[in-house]
Amino acid sequence: MIRASSGKTAAGRLLLGAGVLALLVPAIAGCEAGDNAPTLEYHSASSGASVNVNGIRVTNMFVLGAPAGSTVPAGSSAGLFLSIYNGGNSDTLESVKAPAAASITLAGGPVALPANAAPVNLTGPQPEVVLENLAKPLRGGSTIPVTLQFAQAGAVTLQVPIEPQSFQWATFSPPAAAPASPAATPTGTATATPAAPATGTATATASPTAS
Repeated sequence: MIRASSGKTAAGRLLLGAGVLALLVPAIAGCEAGDNAPTLEYHSASSGASVNVNGIRVTNMFVLGAPAGSTVPAGSSAGLFLSIYNGGNSDTLESVKAPAAASITLAGGPVALPANAAPVNLTGPQPEVVLENLAKPLRGGSTIPVTLQFAQAGAVTLQVPIEPQSFQWATFSPPAAAPASPAATPTGTATATPAAPATGTATATASPTAS
């Protein structure tokens, strides 16, 4: 009887150990995942480029491309969108440059950045910064370098993504097409018309002299 009781006790202990092990395996697996677990990975709320330099914080900077599956052709224009917060001294965004464009225009000229004021949102949906005369086609998913020139903070260059005009960007507008130049009107040579000759000869009539 003692042996039977011991056997049952041993069997119970084995079952209890197996149950505890079954509970521990998922927990151990979760610990092994650690900070690399997909649910713990950090995903930025912004898909654009961001930088913080000399008190200037640039966020969600991107170029609007063509709808998914197509490109913005070379020679055309594309809109650049971004938000700027100035946490330092008063500054100004003086210009924007990119090798991918012949020139970049700022609507209204240089952008004033008061110190510790609300962010300046050049975030659309209408573009206020335009890359003009593109040197090459732009396709969504690629990046281009863009340099922001600040009066005080200096120059900062970011690799800026090209976002297709789809999904959350579907309502954003590309730059308005430049109005076509009116065709030049050929100018003819004005020809002077000779004046018509006077007709008729004036005849002088002699008055008789009183005697």
